[in-house]
Amino acid sequence: MALCNIGNWTILRSGSVYRKFDLYFPDFTEEANLDYWKIFPAQFGGPIACIRDKNKLVPISGTSKPIIKILDNCGQLISQITWTHGPLFTLGWSGNEELLCIQEDGFVHVFDMFGEYKRFFSMGKETNQMKILGTKVFNSSSGTGLAVMTRNFRLFLVNNINDQKTRQFPEIPKSPIDPSCWNIVAEERNSFCLIARETNVYTLNQGQSVCGLTTNLLEKPFQSFEFISVSHNQKLISLYTNNGLVWIGTADMKTKYCEFDTGRDKERPRQVEWIPDSELNGQSEAIAITYNSLLLILNIKGDTTAFSYDPVIQLVPEIDGVRIITNSSHEMLQKVPKCVNNIFALYSQTPSNLLFQANKEYEEKSHKSDDYLSFFRDKMDEAVDECIEAAGYEFDPDTQKTLMKAAYFGKGFISGHNPDKYIKMCRIIRVLNTLRGEKISMPLTYNQFNQLSASLIIARLVFRKHYAIAIQIAKHLKLPEHKILEHWAMYKVEHDHNDEEVARKITDKFTNPLVEGICFYKIAEKAHFIGKPKLALRLLDLEPKASRKVPLLLKVGEGEAALKQAVESGDTDLMMRVVLQLKETSSRNSSNFQMLIRRVPTAYSLYKSYCKFYSKNDLLDCYIIEDDHEAMAEYNLKEAIENHKLESNLSEIERNFLQGQRSFDAEMCNETSRLYKLQQMLSDKHPRHGVNFYELTVNGTLTELFRMDLPKLADKLKSDFKISERTYWMLKIKVLGEQYKWDELEKLSKSKRSPCGYEPFVDTCLGRNNLVEAKKYLPKCKSYKTFVKAGLLDEAVQMVFEQRDLHSLQILQVKINKTDNQQLKAKIEQYISQESRLK
Repeated sequence: MALCNIGNWTILRSGSVYRKFDLYFPDFTEEANLDYWKIFPAQFGGPIACIRDKNKLVPISGTSKPIIKILDNCGQLISQITWTHGPLFTLGWSGNEELLCIQEDGFVHVFDMFGEYKRFFSMGKETNQMKILGTKVFNSSSGTGLAVMTRNFRLFLVNNINDQKTRQFPEIPKSPIDPSCWNIVAEERNSFCLIARETNVYTLNQGQSVCGLTTNLLEKPFQSFEFISVSHNQKLISLYTNNGLVWIGTADMKTKYCEFDTGRDKERPRQVEWIPDSELNGQSEAIAITYNSLLLILNIKGDTTAFSYDPVIQLVPEIDGVRIITNSSHEMLQKVPKCVNNIFALYSQTPSNLLFQANKEYEEKSHKSDDYLSFFRDKMDEAVDECIEAAGYEFDPDTQKTLMKAAYFGKGFISGHNPDKYIKMCRIIRVLNTLRGEKISMPLTYNQFNQLSASLIIARLVFRKHYAIAIQIAKHLKLPEHKILEHWAMYKVEHDHNDEEVARKITDKFTNPLVEGICFYKIAEKAHFIGKPKLALRLLDLEPKASRKVPLLLKVGEGEAALKQAVESGDTDLMMRVVLQLKETSSRNSSNFQMLIRRVPTAYSLYKSYCKFYSKNDLLDCYIIEDDHEAMAEYNLKEAIENHKLESNLSEIERNFLQGQRSFDAEMCNETSRLYKLQQMLSDKHPRHGVNFYELTVNGTLTELFRMDLPKLADKLKSDFKISERTYWMLKIKVLGEQYKWDELEKLSKSKRSPCGYEPFVDTCLGRNNLVEAKKYLPKCKSYKTFVKAGLLDEAVQMVFEQRDLHSLQILQVKINKTDNQQLKAKIEQYISQESRLK
């Protein structure tokens, strides 16, 4: 087994070990022969875009328009796009597997892998005018970025194609010699550009007006740089010259690792790509250089190795290696992971290697197994973990099984071993092997799987419509399945023409057993969008949340159903939203709206409450339709008062109250109307008094008549409006006091027994500081408080004593104690003492 694994390993002089193994055996000659077609593979095992090479003579059959073919990694056609836009310059892929079709004028059209057009954007006006000379598609923490160079050698950059803010780099100094190559270094917060001209390299930073210059990088002579390649972690760069020299160093060009002469001064390479380490998070130690029929590996210490290939080789840089595509092969080139090297390297004596050998001997039932175990029993944990990790890095299922068996064998010797890591790796390996199969053709490595995350991989499977496999993977990794099923349901809704069968399948799939988290409203919305309203209604019946169901019911025209659903939910905000939307859609035929809403009493009541504050005219319409005369009367009365139009509306309000069987309120309206007429007559007949009778009450009008000395009219008003005798006297006493008519006041008191008592007489006199007049009425008062108001405390004490009211005596004592009248104090104490003995 070990020999089988190391057969394609290559060891450089520095000790670095690289391996190359087959992924697939495609036949690209059928769909896109690499001799005549340019290919643009996506990272992370994504699809491959192909277009005919304009620089080569290609036999054309069919349309003469450019054709973009999208293939999987086995060379099978997924889709194709007939190009109908402007002149196409190049292609690229975003991190979300979107195909970027870049035109010569700087417009970028975006398609998905199935050839569906999504959107477009522009790199700016200058690119439209000057046209494009070169492009770079790159990935950073900000997303997928795009940089372009125009034909006047200006550089424009978009850090994220989903947030198209175009930035311009500073210009390099003018020269009759054109730049020879350039590339983007994508740092976390700021991307900068390296551009080479002759033997110089310029550094262009965003937001700066001056570029940096680096010279004398190589010791050997050369004329110009041909390639600038940036490592995956953006820390290192390699420069390739016109005469085959290679310079490798840091991105700031302050540190040089090696300078190497390839000896190929007359052959220009096709590609120069870095080979990221499989374990060091994107760090790189070597580059891959492709020529016609040759692949050269060069590390940072100047060690090399070479492989022969077909004439055309395409490199696809990944986060942990490089994929190699030819017309008949699809391989992976990567640095051998340390854990794999420890197990399979010749003469290795690491614990993991010994465990691997021990398990092999154990399966052969050899006693040598125990001998191997004796060498590393104290490091069994380390050996088991390394076997598990190595299994994740392997592509061959037999090797994976052997390594996992070795780990299983070793963990039996560890007391209390936690199997979680072993179980997790078993699950991941099964998923990876499924993805790598020709049916899916997604050759992900263990590192790529972790980088993408299981949920994103499932999303990509769903987009490719591998629903069954996606569900099995979700179950295997214990992830939610509802999004997969939602996508499947939407696909069935869109492509299956038997709506009854679709509804039955979706119902059975999601309810037997019940799948949690399904958004049925999204599926129903899809059905409505493509013109299947009946299917949408059937699917909405499965949606449990009214807040999701109601908006779509409104869209499909089921207003009454939406209203009932909102009412059943008990959500008043939702009810009100439905009511207002129904009202808006029925603006041309309000009677239909009224009829509809009246069939739902709760919503109708809520609507009327809303109208009270925001739409009074609509509220009146409700009352009219209901023949609710009582409510109409109250509404008209309130509106008349607020608008100061009560007099002109009283007759209608009275009629509404009568029809509403509220006779008392109708009578009040009648009296108010008569009062208005009387006030109008008084204003017209006695204008010289300058009194404004409008909006005065009956009592206010009577008071003014007393002030105007119109007793007959006052008596008539009293009779017409049934003013009580007490009120009549109270008002007359008040007016006589205001006018200081003490004789008439006394005359009134003697005319007959006062219906309001004599306290009002005293109060009126005291209010005008006339104690003399007040004393005339005090003897007729029955309350000691009247004497207190007049300041006659002695008389008040005597009255209370005669009434034998001990409690009132005590109250008076409190008031008297605040005075200096010692005689009165002694008197009330005596009275209180007498009364207390009697009690």
